[in-house]
Order: sequence, then C-alpha cells, then structure tokens
Amino acid sequence: MKKDLSYLLAKKQNHQKIVALTAYDYPTALLEDKTGVDIIFVGDSVGTNILGYDSEQEVTVDDIAHHLKAVRRGVSQAYILGDLPYNSYETPEQALDNAKKLLAHGADIVKLEGVREKVIKHLIDHDIKVCGHLGLLPQTQQQKRVQGKTFEQAKTIIEDAIALEKLGISMLVLELIPEELGQIVTEKLSIPTIGIGSGRFTDGQVLIVNDILGITPRKLKLAKTYQDYQTLTAQAIQKYKEDVEQNLFPTEENVWHMAEEELKHLR
Repeated sequence: MKKDLSYLLAKKQNHQKIVALTAYDYPTALLEDKTGVDIIFVGDSVGTNILGYDSEQEVTVDDIAHHLKAVRRGVSQAYILGDLPYNSYETPEQALDNAKKLLAHGADIVKLEGVREKVIKHLIDHDIKVCGHLGLLPQTQQQKRVQGKTFEQAKTIIEDAIALEKLGISMLVLELIPEELGQIVTEKLSIPTIGIGSGRFTDGQVLIVNDILGITPRKLKLAKTYQDYQTLTAQAIQKYKEDVEQNLFPTEENVWHMAEEELKHLR
C-alpha cells in the first residue's frame, strides 16, 4: 500500500508515531521501504552528507532531483518528501517551477523553510502538497543552535506554525527546539508534526540516515547511533587490501576456467 497524507494523518489521530528517515540512493531507500519507514526525506542534507559540500546552501534543485530519482526506484510504499533547496523558492513562480520538477522526479510533497506566505499559497493553489519547516532553518542559519528557548522566540514559532497550517500546509517539520515547545505546537495543530531534535511529543521523528548508521564521525545529541559503519567498513576494506596484497583473493571459488580443449587451442 502506498502511504499518503491520509495515512499519516490517521497515525497522528490514533497517537501512533510517524517514522521518517532520510535516504539519498536506491539501495538505502529499498531497505527503508522494506522495513516500513513511513516518510523518506530526500533532503538538502544530501549536500553535507553525500556530496561533500560545506553547507546546505550549495545544494541545487538538480542535486535533489538526481537523488529523488534514485530513491523513487527503491520505494513502493513510503511517502517521499523532496526539499526545495536554498534560493529555489524566492518567488512564487520559481517555487512552482522547481516544485514541479521535484514531483516529476519522484517526490510526493515538497518542503520549504520559514513562513513564505505567497510562495506557499501559490504552490497549494496549483495542487502541490507542501511541508513546512520551523525552528532551526539550516538553509539560512549556519549556527546550529536550539531555537525557541525564550518566551518571545517560542511564541513566534507557535504563531508561525498556526499561520502555516491556515495557509494549507500538509505537515510540519520542527527542528532543534525545546521539547516543551514541540509538544505545544503539536497539540495546537491538526496536521502531523515531524521532529528532529525537538523532543518526544511530536507526531513523528526524522533523522539523517548517515547519523543513525555511524557513517559520519560526528556525535549529535539529537541523534542515536544504531550502527558503527565507520569502524566496520574500515575493517572490511583493510581485510580486502590485505587479502589482495597476500594473494589470498581471488581464490578458486572466485574464478572461471576454460575447457581444456579450448585452452589448448588458444595456447
């Protein structure tokens, strides 16, 4: 069954947690889909996690579209979210053109940061599903600090969340805000909230797949490492290197032979 917004909304209403995770390639998407991840994010985090960029601001629409195509090939059930990257939704017209491109390459919904009233309204008027993003806004805030810790900041985030829902967004990502604020926003909205570093009371959680697998060396408070990819992979590569150098690979079971008569003729 292909998951959709009705499915995600029902999970919120039934107090069932929504599971979201990033993916940037076919094999990872295939595994995530197989294990039942609800939403797969093809986020602009692809820049710093896969492409070697220094920041999210370097990610282009073509980058997102390329990885969306790969992810879509591996998905039969999950709901796929594609990020509109930095500087790709400065005007309603630009946003619509780029959103259509992401949808054409596999996204079910597009995400953008902040309260961009005219842009969001234009997208929704053209039947494009929009996911909002409040709290830390990685595309414009280079300092990765917790947002909404003061009364005024928290009040603004709550008001922005309500405004976004009234505009017609379908769900909302809350990044790096206090747990209490995440709970208040979630309770005030009828649409699903997806948290990253925003506590235990959002409707769902999303993390970067590289972080949960230990692909990147960083240790983040907001994440949990479920696998030590760096150590295990380095060990495997080291063993392969040693086997080749010591002529232990390939072995008999890794090679093919010619028939004796053919070989005799060849020689």
